[in-house]
Amino acid sequence: MTAEAQPAAPSAAPSPLKSPDKSRIPEFYKLSVTDRVRLMRERGWVSEADYQQMISGDHTLSLHRADKMIENVVGVMGLPVGLGLNFLINGQDYVVPLVVEEPSIVAALSSCAKLVRASGGFTAEMDESLLIGQIQVVDIPNVPRAQSALLARKAELLNLANSLHPQMVARGGGARDIELHVYPRPDGHGDMLIVHLVVDTCDAMGANLVNTMCEGLASLVEQVTGGKVFLRILSNLTDRSLVRAKCVIPVDKLAGKGFSGEEVRDGIVLATDFASVDPYRAATHNKGVMNGIDAVALATGNDWRAIEAGAHAYAARSGRYSSLTRWYKGADGALVGEIEIPMKVGTVGGPLQSNPTVALNHRLLGAKSARELAMVMGTVGLAQNFSAIRALATEGIQQGHMTLHARSVALAAGATPDIFETVVERLIEGGDIKIWKAQDIVVQLRKAARQDAGEPETTSNAPRAQGHGKIILLGEHAVVYGSHAIAAPVPLAIEASVQDGDRNSANPGVDLIIPRWGVESRLHKDPAHRDSFQRSLGIVFDKLGLTEKSLRIEVFPNVPRGMGLGGSAAMAVAVIRAIDTHFKLGHTDE
Repeated sequence: MTAEAQPAAPSAAPSPLKSPDKSRIPEFYKLSVTDRVRLMRERGWVSEADYQQMISGDHTLSLHRADKMIENVVGVMGLPVGLGLNFLINGQDYVVPLVVEEPSIVAALSSCAKLVRASGGFTAEMDESLLIGQIQVVDIPNVPRAQSALLARKAELLNLANSLHPQMVARGGGARDIELHVYPRPDGHGDMLIVHLVVDTCDAMGANLVNTMCEGLASLVEQVTGGKVFLRILSNLTDRSLVRAKCVIPVDKLAGKGFSGEEVRDGIVLATDFASVDPYRAATHNKGVMNGIDAVALATGNDWRAIEAGAHAYAARSGRYSSLTRWYKGADGALVGEIEIPMKVGTVGGPLQSNPTVALNHRLLGAKSARELAMVMGTVGLAQNFSAIRALATEGIQQGHMTLHARSVALAAGATPDIFETVVERLIEGGDIKIWKAQDIVVQLRKAARQDAGEPETTSNAPRAQGHGKIILLGEHAVVYGSHAIAAPVPLAIEASVQDGDRNSANPGVDLIIPRWGVESRLHKDPAHRDSFQRSLGIVFDKLGLTEKSLRIEVFPNVPRGMGLGGSAAMAVAVIRAIDTHFKLGHTDE
């Protein structure tokens, strides 16, 4: 959040403390979206008014509201809002709203939270929540004298800063301290004095508030120091707002997938040791932490870019970039995880008032203060980090993503809700997670469903057309200049079939499938982005006006490519003939 503090929106949701285990919702992912929202209302996480908004979609950001938030608005982009379940933090239940497009994050967080919950849950703490504003002073005649003068008039400086935001002071916040730092200028032109204004912004993130204070102090600082104030702006290294979270997982609860609890524990510890000493590994390790934190920041309207900047700067505070988390073997053999991370966030401000989804997410989470929200976000970062390195330490991250990738492929193949899970299961069993394979499974399942229902069998009207290969015996380059060549056909052909795609698709297009060559792509509508397989075919579809159609082109090549046997031409001819047959165009071979 970048706006100064404003009154908190009234909470319309019941308190999450009403009953124990409210965030434990087994098989939540198997429910329809409507049933999930209905269950959230029944559990007391959302009010009746919020329930009606979620069902109707009235909580989503409108184009009118978006136009008032930033410049040059032309639309609104949607992202999924998911729920991290099972979280028990400091003895309190939470369901955590997450805005993210990566499916593994929501599932991983809920899985980790369930595991830690069975071990007593997470603990989290935050000592203070302060933000630093920086005032850069240069061209000072006498730096030591300027330092002494500023410290002597500290009370005056703080009073002036607080006079700029009396409402913040009335809420118990405001400017708390003045700190001074001296750095030599790299250009050799003396030293620069940096004035740190330490501010308690209460439940606001406070960026604009602190910036205003720094601007307001600039003239007085110049007067006191005799120098010139240049930059005056907040710092996103919020190391006065540190969150610490911790969990302890008994070793017996870590066993699974063919690994003993000790193996999993030791693998996680070893992976963390790697991240603590190697910045290349630490970057990916900490990215896993931020996968969870950023998703909560987006859901709650906080500045995820500022949080990212602060976290990575803090990870490099020793002069070498390192891990934000620590996993180690406890005295009793349990796995212990800890995180310490700067986390300056807000629960009031502009986005809460301007974006109804953000306001709804705050009510759903139920955090009563920015400090509580920060502790939840730090905990989420620790949980996401655990899930990522556990996958790496056991079956590997790629295997862990297989199911989630299969779900995305099944969706792209047009699997309807009644067969979706079956398509996913068969894709995983076969190990060939491709759209063409998923489409074949969809066709098989629908055929079986028609047979079970006693419907008459329908046959696919997709005959295969052929394009034959050739070999040039003499004059292959001469023909470029209009001369003759000696060529002969070869008894090899490329076959192609054309079928209608999903007519109800929200994103129609031409899918090109060549299983034998591992090609599975959507024809780009922009010719400049078409690869070698698409260029000649794209010309055909553009000429015939079929680019906007929903079609599936499947090619079965028996002519080897790149061998001078006319494979490209044969494929083009086969596809053209297949199109001609499918649409009954009646073109001659010429």
